[in-house]
Amino acid sequence: MTVKSFTQGQQFRPRMAFLRKIEPLIIEMQDPGNGIKTQTQRLMITTIPHAITGSDVFEWLIQRLQVTEEEGTLLGNLLVKLGYIYPLQEPKNLSLKPDSSLYRFQTPYFWPSQEWPAEDTDYAIYLAKKNIRKKGVMEEYEKENYNLLNKKVNHKWDFIIMQAKEQYRAGKERKKADRFVLDCQERAYWLVHRPEPGCLDAMDYGINRATDPNTNKRKTHDFHRREILYYQQALVRSRVKSSVSLGGVLKYCEQYFTHDPIMSGCLPNNPWITDDTTLWELNAPMVDSPTKLRVERWTFGFAELMRDPMGRLNFELFLKKEFSVENLAFWEACEELKYGDQSKVKERAEEVYKTFLAQGARRWINIDGQTMEITVKGLQYPHRYVLDAAQTHIYMLMKKDSYPRFLRSPIYKDLQNVALVPEETKQKSNFPFMRRQRRSSPSPVILRQLEEEARAARAAGAGAGKAVDITQVMNRLERKHQLKQEPPKAEAQ
Repeated sequence: MTVKSFTQGQQFRPRMAFLRKIEPLIIEMQDPGNGIKTQTQRLMITTIPHAITGSDVFEWLIQRLQVTEEEGTLLGNLLVKLGYIYPLQEPKNLSLKPDSSLYRFQTPYFWPSQEWPAEDTDYAIYLAKKNIRKKGVMEEYEKENYNLLNKKVNHKWDFIIMQAKEQYRAGKERKKADRFVLDCQERAYWLVHRPEPGCLDAMDYGINRATDPNTNKRKTHDFHRREILYYQQALVRSRVKSSVSLGGVLKYCEQYFTHDPIMSGCLPNNPWITDDTTLWELNAPMVDSPTKLRVERWTFGFAELMRDPMGRLNFELFLKKEFSVENLAFWEACEELKYGDQSKVKERAEEVYKTFLAQGARRWINIDGQTMEITVKGLQYPHRYVLDAAQTHIYMLMKKDSYPRFLRSPIYKDLQNVALVPEETKQKSNFPFMRRQRRSSPSPVILRQLEEEARAARAAGAGAGKAVDITQVMNRLERKHQLKQEPPKAEAQ
């Protein structure tokens, strides 16, 4: 199942929980008795029914919700940005002005919670209709979107133009006021859902979700049982202090520092900035002699050894001498079952069971009775992960028992002795930059201490005045004393 098919149908669903709180407020604002008073206003030469002013909306919000002016302004701007109220005089200015500017309530058909998808086809029909009505006079971003949609949905462009002409002809048959109101409503909707480049998209829902957080799910017995089980597991789950976790991150960075080609460089040459690809050849999945760094990485953890095909091959040679190579074979068979063909899962699971787990199996492995019971029970309805319990048991057995002995074995020590240490080769680079030594940045604690010391020194200097050099002052006084004792040259003559 792909991500696209998994999230199908979730793209246009409103995911803002506060929409349910805003819409009852909008309905209350339109109440004939306690809501905002609407009246017919004249805009240019067109009469607009049920218009309201920004000052009326601003005052109603403050009095009804008992909020400050700043909060009323923020809430009013939010209502306009979400498209529940749209301006008539400045359509692009999606903000509430607390003055005599005219606004109208958006019809519920265009509300965000109606789940009307803002599809490319509808937007193309709107732009085509506007292009017909304005005779090609549109905004620059609308022209760009019109051309892009023409290329994107070119297979049904004739249908789009036909719909646009039909809607334009039906609109001309309406009254002038109704036609103007409908055009403003549609324009306000697309200004909210397809904003101008550089403007804030108030309807940006973020990443698509597989479930709807706004739905009221009926809590059944099974739901409460799973919830209790989750919290019981959460209570016994170990917690780690932030200092311990940060120490682990620091230790990991120090351990892998010499193995990072960006921080420490790589030998014999950096293939990212030169044409030398020897590094790839030396670190191929299977080589005659691995490099020193590659062999050293196997000591970082059992997962590093199992992840490297060369390391797994040498570990298999060690297990053959230990007469326990069937443990590694079983682990690899479980990996093949987990990531193999779906149509062969049942057949492959039964084959692995007969080869490694059944009584009198050809390559029988030893697992405890509880794990065997879980595995046998799961094989009644086999799936990809039916052998996970047995695989984890064998993995931990190899990690705690076989892996430490492998690192002390002659096989690993011989590999260390014959491992390659490539020499750096000088090669002219075709790139405008070369490798340079990377230095770690100073600690923020040390920088803060230096800033505090410098600030304290400046404050002390400003309070005590300019520092005085006693030696220069004494020399200056001695020169003045000598000049007073010496007689003038004219008198001496």
